[in-house]
Amino acid sequence: VLQISKDDVTALQCKVVCLIQNGNFKEALSVINTHTKVLTSDVIAFEKAYCEYRLNRIENALKTIQSATQQTDKLKELYGQVLYRLERYDDCLVAYRDLIRNSQDEYEEERKTNLSAVVAAQSTWEKVMPEDLGLREATYELCYNSACALIGQGKLNEAMKKLQRAEELCRQSLSEDSDVTEEDIEAELAIIHGQMAYIMQLQGRTEDALQLYNQIIKLKPTDVGLLAVIANNIITINKDQNVFDSKKKVKLTNAEGVEHKLSKKQLQAIEFNKALLAMYTNQADQCRKLSASLQSQSPEHLLPVLIQAAQLCREKQHAKAVGLLQDFADQHPANAAEIKLTMAQLKIAQGSVTKACMILRSIEELQHKPGMVSALVTMYSHEEDIDSAIEVFTQAIQWYQQFQPKSPVHLSLIREAANFKLKHGRKKEAISDLEELWKQNPKDVHTLAQLISAYSLVDPEKAKVLSKHLPSSDTLSLKVDVDALENSHGATYIRKKAGKLTGDNQQKEQGQGDVKKKKKKKKGKLPKNYDPKVTPDPERWLPMRERSYYRGRKKGKKKDQVGKGTQGSTTAGSSELDASRTASSPPTSPRPGSGAAVSATSNVIPPRHQKPAGAPATKKKQQQKKKKGAKGGW
Repeated sequence: VLQISKDDVTALQCKVVCLIQNGNFKEALSVINTHTKVLTSDVIAFEKAYCEYRLNRIENALKTIQSATQQTDKLKELYGQVLYRLERYDDCLVAYRDLIRNSQDEYEEERKTNLSAVVAAQSTWEKVMPEDLGLREATYELCYNSACALIGQGKLNEAMKKLQRAEELCRQSLSEDSDVTEEDIEAELAIIHGQMAYIMQLQGRTEDALQLYNQIIKLKPTDVGLLAVIANNIITINKDQNVFDSKKKVKLTNAEGVEHKLSKKQLQAIEFNKALLAMYTNQADQCRKLSASLQSQSPEHLLPVLIQAAQLCREKQHAKAVGLLQDFADQHPANAAEIKLTMAQLKIAQGSVTKACMILRSIEELQHKPGMVSALVTMYSHEEDIDSAIEVFTQAIQWYQQFQPKSPVHLSLIREAANFKLKHGRKKEAISDLEELWKQNPKDVHTLAQLISAYSLVDPEKAKVLSKHLPSSDTLSLKVDVDALENSHGATYIRKKAGKLTGDNQQKEQGQGDVKKKKKKKKGKLPKNYDPKVTPDPERWLPMRERSYYRGRKKGKKKDQVGKGTQGSTTAGSSELDASRTASSPPTSPRPGSGAAVSATSNVIPPRHQKPAGAPATKKKQQQKKKKGAKGGW
């Protein structure tokens, strides 16, 4: 048809649709752009916008949709998808609500799924509290999106239950199709399992999370976005450990098309982790390059400059790192507090505690915070600068007097300041603080007692006057069971430690101790060969050498011959150890006590000087042994 009439509108439309169906989006868009006079925006706006959308030219697709004179339902559907990809979630929510309200067809479930995905994205990336859409979670997609929204709110346990429900629904729906294999089901469940692993990671169950992440990677899912997120999460678990595994996983984040599958914040987090991994693997140039690129993309973001400062510190360039942080704090006052805290930490690491204190005191919005006051007072005390520490207390107390006079933190700071001053000998200043506290709460006995204690060091007469305000002992009496208190375990223990007791109390305590000992005593175990009829050996507790019936060890023939005879001479029994002589001997051993044991050496004559002094007696004993052994026989 186009050969006959190259500008036939219907034929061109059919050609464009056929190219789209075949996935040839570039060629289809080329045909549209070539015949712009015939294929106007009113005729083929949807096809053009769809090709641009599929080619990831999202901004161009948005312009094409907005330039169309007639907004059809198809264009509205595509408009919602385009807004989602551009992360304009508020406008996207309005578009899908309008679609659900004004359309009735078989695609209603898909629209509700997309609507729930928008709400989940708002909760996750914009930290917006999601509204209840009243959607019936009958499909696993709706359950999954609901779980993602709960994760954004920090409700991890509820989110895990939703994901488990989504897994059940997914298995049920896919198992109904006979053509779907178990591998297909596992591939579909991969994204649900990935979210489960993420929850485990957030809960601190890193081993379980790592195991599940690796199981998903082994399945080799086709979704490059899912693989990139899982690889990134594994890298965050590894941190500065298992760097070789992290290097392998980082390749999955560089796959083609990843940038079109993930949100901007996800891509940014992956780039941050790449820079940190380069730092941990001592790739200084790569780390600087990545962090500089990130800083150019997000000039106000803290992480790029912090990574650069960390890299400089690894290179022992602390002064340069502090200068870099100071420049950033000057350029971005809104983020100055976090940067100055890092600078103070670096100064402390260098041993410049006073300079660190100066940096911390320059953070005006944190000066009155109890944590900041505590840190500064501790650091100044370490440097023995008591005046500066008291000044920190004074400034914080003045801030609370001006803005939050009834705050419990205010009173707590005054009390801590008084204690600090008493500890360092500033009694009069401490008394002033305690009097201020007592005026605010005259019924506070604890403050009054502290005030009396302080005055007793400076003005005893004043302390006596103030002591009249203390309540009488009758009003302070407590209902305490003295006997129960004395007989308690703690009291008994303390009494033993105290040592000296007299009279009946001592006997009572000893009696209690005896009872306890009897309770703790275990029944002794009797030996296996114990015979109750036989009287035990009274000397059984003594070592064998100390017993009255011990006669010493019998000395053997060989031991008697050790060290006797000329140097280099051999003993009579040495031939028994000669392997060449015994090689032809039978494998069986002679029976103990038989005469065969000495037959091998009967013809050997030892050297003259080797004969021991007690040889005749030994020989006689040996002959008796032989006779005894001969009786036994074989």
